[in-house]
Amino acid sequence: MTNTDNGKPVSNAKNRKSVADPMRFKSILQKDVPKGRDGKHKEIVLELLHDIGQLAAGSALKIPLAELPDTKENIRSALSRAARQKNVEVSTSSNDEFLYIWKSDEEPLLEL
Repeated sequence: MTNTDNGKPVSNAKNRKSVADPMRFKSILQKDVPKGRDGKHKEIVLELLHDIGQLAAGSALKIPLAELPDTKENIRSALSRAARQKNVEVSTSSNDEFLYIWKSDEEPLLEL
């Protein structure tokens, strides 16, 4: 603490912080920072995008929910992020057993 002209103490906290406080977290070189997102859903999302790319017009993928490595909500979110990055528009639907995925520009025909 130092005194100012009016006699009130002033903290030198800013000066102390910059002098010798050790860093809490480790540092690495920027060139070593991982680029992109290699999350836990990467494998299934890549497989889905591959299959979506091979879909015939008017078709949808039919994926058993039991075969998904995580919840359908988490897979949908991961797929949505990846598809957006690749400029692929996809739509999804589901029921108690299956997740359906198709290209958004190819909306399935509604059955009456």
